[in-house]
Amino acid sequence: MDAGTLHNQIGAVQLHICSNDSGFLRKFRNSSLQCISKGFALDVKLLSKGICNSKHGKVRVTYTSLCHASVVDPALRTSLSANDYNQKPSIESSLILIRHGESLWNEKNLFTGCVDVPLTKRGIEEAIEAGKRISNIPVDIIYTSALIRAQMTAMLAMTQHRRKKVPIITHDESEQAKAWSQIFSDETNKQSIPVITAWQLNERMYGELQGLNKKETAERYGKEKVHDWRRSYDIPPPNGESLEMCSQRAVAYFREKIEPQLQSGKNVMVAAHGNSLRSIIMYLDKLTSQEVINLELSTGVPLLYIYKDTKFIKRGSPVGPTEAGVYAYTKG
Repeated sequence: MDAGTLHNQIGAVQLHICSNDSGFLRKFRNSSLQCISKGFALDVKLLSKGICNSKHGKVRVTYTSLCHASVVDPALRTSLSANDYNQKPSIESSLILIRHGESLWNEKNLFTGCVDVPLTKRGIEEAIEAGKRISNIPVDIIYTSALIRAQMTAMLAMTQHRRKKVPIITHDESEQAKAWSQIFSDETNKQSIPVITAWQLNERMYGELQGLNKKETAERYGKEKVHDWRRSYDIPPPNGESLEMCSQRAVAYFREKIEPQLQSGKNVMVAAHGNSLRSIIMYLDKLTSQEVINLELSTGVPLLYIYKDTKFIKRGSPVGPTEAGVYAYTKG
């Protein structure tokens, strides 16, 4: 019910009607009342059974039930069609995307790429702020890159979540790693959220630019050349990845591993990087290669999507407790 499926719940209520008044019985016998209240569909069959305790009649609830399916006992309903019986509830789940908070090399204006650099103090604060923004949105499973700045962001964000579940990184790199990290308490497992790390969600590999100062590199190679390396879709830096190459691995992983979780009703958070998230957003929003290169992502500000009926619906950035902020914008 966390993913908004409450409105698909069906309740069946059986009532007893007691009356000696023939007019009262004619009015209610073999009739049914369908009402909608707070997202529940109630099909009420009125029966002329029970002990009469008043002149006009008495209605008493003798049976109630709730079920996830849209099919209700045929003996209890007369007013809905066969199509209503067979209609399946649509699955609705949430997808949260977060670019990691500011890293130490972001602060120094260096090309970071796949170098494993931690967050700055500001980056830590951004991750905590992101957690406050999503504190009321359900999270069942977390995906991060293999890089520490994305993992720190996910972990710190979850410290602010109202459910207080503990994010735990899964280790399946070997049978021994699996065995040594196994949890033997069902209750502890229920209070945990699995965190899956994947190199496919890593930042774009910047090749020979990694560790170089961005301003100095522009002065050395020329602003236009560096701009092409950084902002074009299909031009890679020396011995590095283009955005197109990064997109191929990130989107393939999203479709193979993450999307099936959403289809099953799981609520997912992805903490990753500017270029791997731009690639995923390109897939979700069906952006062109020209549109995606103009997409800018802020550090540490979440973006929410709702997955429903095989479609991704963009909900923007959840409003934070201290500032409104914008997660992503496209340059005009």
